[in-house]
Amino acid sequence: MKRQLILEDGTVLVGNAFGSEIETVGEVVFTTGMTGYQETITDPSFCGQIVTLTYPLIGNYGINREDFESINPAIKGLIVKEAATYPSNWRNDISIHEFLERKGIPGIEGIDTRKLTRIIRKYGTLKGAICSTKENPEEVIERLKQIELPIDQVKQVSTKNPYPSPGRGHKVVLVDFGSKHGILRELNNRDCDVTVVPYHTTAEEILSLHPDGVMLSNGPGDPKDVPEAINMVRDLLGKVPLFGICLGHQLFALACGADTYKLKFGHRGANHPVKDLKTGKVVFTSQNHGYAVDEASIQHTDLEITQINLNDQTIEGLKHKKYSAFTVQYHPEASPGPEDSNELFDEFLKQMDQWKGSVKQHA
Repeated sequence: MKRQLILEDGTVLVGNAFGSEIETVGEVVFTTGMTGYQETITDPSFCGQIVTLTYPLIGNYGINREDFESINPAIKGLIVKEAATYPSNWRNDISIHEFLERKGIPGIEGIDTRKLTRIIRKYGTLKGAICSTKENPEEVIERLKQIELPIDQVKQVSTKNPYPSPGRGHKVVLVDFGSKHGILRELNNRDCDVTVVPYHTTAEEILSLHPDGVMLSNGPGDPKDVPEAINMVRDLLGKVPLFGICLGHQLFALACGADTYKLKFGHRGANHPVKDLKTGKVVFTSQNHGYAVDEASIQHTDLEITQINLNDQTIEGLKHKKYSAFTVQYHPEASPGPEDSNELFDEFLKQMDQWKGSVKQHA
């Protein structure tokens, strides 16, 4: 069955349908990973977006039970050059077509994803629709121009209620703005006793759990659309060690008086080089974000830039000059992607140890 992808700039690309038969609208973005499509599809940070996978063959190793980053994917649609019909892998359970069909997510294959990526790189992210070829493109384009995309993505993907992930080590509160399972997995691998809480949890409620540290997770959308989280982070500063990832990094910056802005087409993929300004070390990172911290806004804050992106010089790491708090724009838990920066979780544990030692000295 034929299906068309229509962008608000007037671009119309016709391909073949797979996955769900429903029609959809969302922000069209691209990600450059060669593998890890299952983790990408289930990453809550893609909430509300139609995701283009630039690698030409997707689904060749199927979908398995182990590589999920969330239970229910939040993407609006999937765009690929070719979707494998007969996956082959010892872990394979179902095909990508069957998975998307079960989850109610439409896909389109057989289009020129290289051309689409070049359009997005040139004009920036665009609103788009995956729909039947029976739809009039001009009418769809007009509707796209009028549509306001939702701004409650964090609310959609955050847990509704707190829940524990027990361990016998450091007590950590993980604030879920759309957290990937990989973050929780890394904390559990280090025997942390984790309590996951919703995005709107107050600082007072978090501190009542007596944590040794607070993790600010990744998540979708504009950080300025979550003012309650900004206030929460501001109220936690200096009271407990903080470690922020991706959206958590941006919320931390806003809480400290810095500013954020929307990138032209974002950073999405598993091969972004990041340089540590103190050591000069370069690591390759997994990234998925459409916003960044404004460098000029850092000058009049208590923040220090620790890492930069070597592709475009944007800020990739921050730390507070007075308090035990640091953040990164990328994903040290990877999934998918390189694990070069996985040691940041160990740094978080080290800071919690130092903080507890300091508290005992002043007790």
